[in-house]
Amino acid sequence: MAEAQSGNKIQMHYTGSLEDGTVFDSSEGRDPLEFELGSGQIIPGLDAAVTGMSVGDEKTVTIPADEAYGAHHPERVQAVPRDQFPDHIPAEVGTQLQVQTPDGQAMPVVIADVTDEAITIDANHPLAGKDLTFAVSVVDIS
Repeated sequence: MAEAQSGNKIQMHYTGSLEDGTVFDSSEGRDPLEFELGSGQIIPGLDAAVTGMSVGDEKTVTIPADEAYGAHHPERVQAVPRDQFPDHIPAEVGTQLQVQTPDGQAMPVVIADVTDEAITIDANHPLAGKDLTFAVSVVDIS
């Protein structure tokens, strides 16, 4: 039976969860995730975990934050004075926005905190700084 190696197209079902068991993503009820192994299309730790698996193999792996979405960087969290925050944007914790960086790039952020004085935005990936557990099942290798 063929083992998954760099360059193979992989189809797999997966469920991703946090340390407390909260599921953050799953292919349940959908087509399997399809990606090219070793191409950087999925997080590095999961890419490494799938390498060597065969069709029908199942495993559960925990991926440390540094092999997933990286560390949480406090410098990517910024308080914006309320009077500098546009009135037409809902100031609610969890709201996802795109801001423009000084060099003109679009950057996704989420509102992390709201006070009378400021609105705090966070440009870290929502899963940054978290170890992730994946239950995976390889469906096809080509």
